[in-house]
Amino acid sequence: MYVTKVNTDLQRERDNCTFNITELTNILDGGAQKTAERKLREDTVLKQLYNTTDVPAIYLSHKEKYEAAVKKACAMFQMIRKLQEEENAGMENYQALLGGSLGSAILGDGNPITLHYVMFIPTVMGQGTVEQQAYWIGRAFNLSIIGTYAQTELGHGTFIRGLETTATYDPSTKEFVLNSPTLTSYKWWPGGLAHTANYCIVMAQLYTQGKCHGIHPFIVQLRDEETHMPLPGIKVGEIGAKLGMNGTNNGFLGFEHVRIPRDFMLMKNSKVLEDGTYVNAPSSKLTYGTMMFVRVMLVNDMCNYIAKAVTIATRYSAIRRQSQPKPNEPEPQILDYLTQQHKLLVGIASVHAFKTNADWIWNMYNNVTSEMESGDMERLPELHALSCCLKAIVTADAAECVERCRLACGGHGYMLASNLPVMYGLVTAACTYEGENTVLLLQTARYLVKSWQQASSGNTLTPTVSYISRVGNGRRSPPWDNTIEGIVEGFFNVSAGKIGLCVAQIEKRQKSGMSYEDAWNMTSVQLISASEAHCRAIILSTYYKETQELVKTVSAELKTVLLQLVDLYVVYWALARLGDLLRFTSISERDIEQLQNWYENTMSKLRTNAVGLVDAFDIRDEILNSTLGSYDGRAYERLMEEAMKSPLNAQPVNESFHKYLKPLMQGKL
Repeated sequence: MYVTKVNTDLQRERDNCTFNITELTNILDGGAQKTAERKLREDTVLKQLYNTTDVPAIYLSHKEKYEAAVKKACAMFQMIRKLQEEENAGMENYQALLGGSLGSAILGDGNPITLHYVMFIPTVMGQGTVEQQAYWIGRAFNLSIIGTYAQTELGHGTFIRGLETTATYDPSTKEFVLNSPTLTSYKWWPGGLAHTANYCIVMAQLYTQGKCHGIHPFIVQLRDEETHMPLPGIKVGEIGAKLGMNGTNNGFLGFEHVRIPRDFMLMKNSKVLEDGTYVNAPSSKLTYGTMMFVRVMLVNDMCNYIAKAVTIATRYSAIRRQSQPKPNEPEPQILDYLTQQHKLLVGIASVHAFKTNADWIWNMYNNVTSEMESGDMERLPELHALSCCLKAIVTADAAECVERCRLACGGHGYMLASNLPVMYGLVTAACTYEGENTVLLLQTARYLVKSWQQASSGNTLTPTVSYISRVGNGRRSPPWDNTIEGIVEGFFNVSAGKIGLCVAQIEKRQKSGMSYEDAWNMTSVQLISASEAHCRAIILSTYYKETQELVKTVSAELKTVLLQLVDLYVVYWALARLGDLLRFTSISERDIEQLQNWYENTMSKLRTNAVGLVDAFDIRDEILNSTLGSYDGRAYERLMEEAMKSPLNAQPVNESFHKYLKPLMQGKL
């Protein structure tokens, strides 16, 4: 057991904190009751499932990592199932164990059952009929079956319409015949597919009565429920080692004329009648409901990873002393260097900004989903565009933030024992799954271009793009306002300006003889930039507005700190996008100088509370799983303790010395 004495530098940081840490923790959790529930859940789960071994998991073989992950995942969900029965709880227990928080303490390199809960069950709920839901969800929730979701193929990912797997209806037997006509049509990447799941939702091109009707979801049994052997015609296996998530059991899947019953097609929206007649869905976009759900959830999950990374790096920065800028004085804490604060404080602010936006988009998702249930599809394109760009920007920022935190820890951050490299492997994966980020930004761009054209025709726009009508014309005309409100408005000006230029470029290229598709491609770099600008404006605006409401309910001390975080975050991005602001607003050189001073002064103010702010995330040592970021600050002792767990340190002389080194040194090779 580690001793409980806290590093003196770290303790002093906590003693100097100006606000009540518990108050902020309660706000982040959603209330004191939610904090209490979370702590109880963590105590219960970690007491029963968390265990340390003499040899850390990083030294296991690829096969051993998967087998250990399955063992832990099964124990974890058995326990959660018991908790659900005892407490009659909602989905909080599952959510905590499927994302980057509590579940990562048990399964640090991926969970092979995650997609069962994150995609298989939600897809059945969103795409299945009432009868299909009653049958499949009951079996899935009690884990009588384990499912996954197979969409991406070896040859096609984000371009869903290009998928090659086919499902052809045979009216004579009332069955669909699934087939993988090419190597590139093999499903590739689904978590849990390789050796864990025995059922799968497969996205395939639907053919009936000689016509293709596009992508539709089908439930397919992959393995025998008793023996777990692959069924006839099912070609399934694992895709191999990856940068991260090596416990996730990602797999490949091919079909050789596999037959499934007609009612294994999920038919809440589109239907195929017994005679093969196809009945269209009210909207083609309804099929993509699961992807939107996961993208919305990803925004919140990225907050967990950023919070862990900045907690590790900030605590380490408080105990690490280095250099001697003033002669004859002690080495300062590296947290005292403004450059270190520049690396870390914006990460802390990012957690708050993204958490605010995650809650906001989640509420919007629930509202739009409710409207869709009653047949109102009006806001579906807006939600789709937002979920695309938020997923892209937040995952990219999260990957950059984790890497920045690793670099902020110097060489020790390169150790797997710091957990920062492992975390980077998990976070950077999110930049490509559930839609590659560049493609997602281009999808948002289509909505923005269409919105600009609607505004030009005098039509009313949906709320999140209504600013186009307001600032689309004369975008440089308002005088620059060097306040938070003014900066946010400036970002909307940038976005509107970029969208307008893209539309003008596309039209200009079309007039020169280009097809619309070629004109779009030639403008695509600018279109991505416009989508990013739109998303930045939404993130900044939402963070600012929601925090203005929040601080009305908190203590004066915490209010000051929360508003400082907003200032830091907004001014940071203003300085990071100066080129855009100079191009599309009337910002002056003097304004920029004031922004720089504002940013540096805000960092100095927040420096006192840096450790308190990460302590408020209230992430237990078992969840951080980091030698550098523990609550007591014993980084050096933990680094040595972990080093001694290496199998290479089990013996003072490795056998390779006698086999290879000694003969080489004696000239006998």
